[in-house]
Amino acid sequence: MISQAGKEIAQFRRDKLTLALAFLLPSVAMLLYGYATRLESKNIPVAVRNFDNGALSRDYIDTIFANGQLVNTPWHDPVHLRSAPTSVVSSSAMGPLDMGEAKATITIPPEFSRRLKQGQSSDIQVIIDATDVNNARVVKNSIIATTGYFLRSHKFNQVKSLVTTKVRLWFNPGREEALYVAPGATAVILWIFPCLLSALAMSREKEQGTILQLYASSISSFELVVGKALAYTAIAFVQALIVISMAMVLFGIRLVGDPYIYFISTLVFLASAVLFGLFVGTRANSQSAAVQMVATTGFTTALLLSGFLYPLRNITYPLSLICNILPARYFVEASRNAFVRGSDFSSQIHLPVALAICATVLLVGASRIMRKMQLSGGG
Repeated sequence: MISQAGKEIAQFRRDKLTLALAFLLPSVAMLLYGYATRLESKNIPVAVRNFDNGALSRDYIDTIFANGQLVNTPWHDPVHLRSAPTSVVSSSAMGPLDMGEAKATITIPPEFSRRLKQGQSSDIQVIIDATDVNNARVVKNSIIATTGYFLRSHKFNQVKSLVTTKVRLWFNPGREEALYVAPGATAVILWIFPCLLSALAMSREKEQGTILQLYASSISSFELVVGKALAYTAIAFVQALIVISMAMVLFGIRLVGDPYIYFISTLVFLASAVLFGLFVGTRANSQSAAVQMVATTGFTTALLLSGFLYPLRNITYPLSLICNILPARYFVEASRNAFVRGSDFSSQIHLPVALAICATVLLVGASRIMRKMQLSGGG
């Protein structure tokens, strides 16, 4: 097994394209995932028409745009309404939405300031473009929250509430997206590229026919798989050092959880990724087929079903069952525990155990397939 691992390392060092695939592409992927993935909507354009123009209405508008999520955009009426009477124009609050210039429109009625000063209610019309459900939810919640703050700051809500709720954000009080995205991105990247490298290595042996020499030797299928797994797990560990270091330097994440459980989880997860690649490589007859299989069964599931982008509870049945057998799903949780939540050893011991079970199943599966191929002469 050690000899087989040494052989794989030597072949890896001689292949410059594989070296670039192993170390350059994960770095590029970390930059793309870290800087391009944004889960919280910001700078959503909102158009406001103020028919009151009083001090309170202007203060209300300033309050709405003070949080940075919404940005004030000019109100432009459609061409066919620009020459219409004022009464017709004022009744059309859909113009900026129809022209795609805003995601919501806010219409403040006349006498808004006077009615509030007299203790009377005043209705404000808000129309939201809900073609993007996430943006619509953000705009709605933002306007509701800022309206409540505006009323409290001007002491317009005189009726004392019987129930007062105090909300505190824990673990990530500043709502920094990097603390959520970067640990998850490391899990997805460290699943894709070690898996791809080992799958290409195994499928290359079959495609070039060099695996027949291994069949003729005294090495067993188990020793062959373990030897390759040792070599590419060591390479994957170097990849992990590069990717995690980039995440810590570029996005400011720091290890706040138990370092031992994270280290163990990382090693077992990398071994699982490599073994999955070897399993795919034993099934593929060419390198192109191996790449396609990794992209379909490895990358897509790790991206969509691991909890990196979407909470696992939002994944519908029966796809939710697949999440339980994905190693990336457990390592995403381990990474966020280590860099965000700061969980202790006992609360996350199940994560390396689950990863070890996945690695064992993949090792047995790849070894059995190799054994069948060896007995049949590589067919």
